[in-house]
Amino acid sequence: MIIGVDLGGTKVRAGLAVSGEIRHQKQQLFKSRGTKEETLGQLKDLIRSLVGNNVRGIGLGVPSVIDTEKGIVYNVVNIPSWECVPLKDILEDEFSVPVAINNDVNCFVLGEHRFGVGKGFRNLVGMTSGTGLGCGIIIKDELFTGSNCGAGEIGLVQYGEHNIEYYASGNFFEALHGMSAIRAHELAMAGDAKALELWRMFGVHMGQAIKTVVYTYDPEAIVIGGSLSKAFRFFEASMKRSLEDFTFPQSIRRLKILQSVDEDITLLGAAALLEQREPMPAKTPNGHQVVGG
Repeated sequence: MIIGVDLGGTKVRAGLAVSGEIRHQKQQLFKSRGTKEETLGQLKDLIRSLVGNNVRGIGLGVPSVIDTEKGIVYNVVNIPSWECVPLKDILEDEFSVPVAINNDVNCFVLGEHRFGVGKGFRNLVGMTSGTGLGCGIIIKDELFTGSNCGAGEIGLVQYGEHNIEYYASGNFFEALHGMSAIRAHELAMAGDAKALELWRMFGVHMGQAIKTVVYTYDPEAIVIGGSLSKAFRFFEASMKRSLEDFTFPQSIRRLKILQSVDEDITLLGAAALLEQREPMPAKTPNGHQVVGG
């Protein structure tokens, strides 16, 4: 069994990944404003509650830029004390099992590709819309993170007077319309005309975000997750209509846009990080890879 951990700015979840399912899941409010020692102590305590003789590794998704080889976490926006944390070494010293760490949205798309609605697509992008907007990328069945684990940050691309994330996340409702996305969803479900119009407008902005993804990565499918994906039916139509003027219409006709349905998919993807750590083939002195023994 592998422990999967999804660390956010407000809560942390962990569970045991067994045969594509999460068991014995635990969730806590995360004391993100605490000191480095306090936050690491809380994380260790949560993991310790799941550790047993059958646990063979720990995979973590963290909302940050990460040195995935060394397992160093940098500048976590929602955890001020985590400017530079050698998290892999800390947890391996504590629990004596292998640890793998990656960006949380990369864990999301890896989970969808291995176990979720993205299974079967070789080129897949996962988009999560919540407090912010993130993207994770699968290319030819492999997780692509870029040179600095920063690939897929399309939310930071300039758009309108701000950036794409400003309009295609919960910020659209709070900063522009003085309403939480949760409240907008509740009102839309009750048939409120203003809320329905807000979700229609939100869908147009999500469509622009999707255009950026397709121009950049041209995937077979996009899976939309995050807290705002729960309102998918209220913005799906306007989102798809906004794609009708795409320069390469054949790309859009072939594109599958899917809603994430498994709330544990990021935990599964975090656990699957351990399977990504295959040893590199040995090389001979002339630089050729050794295929067999």
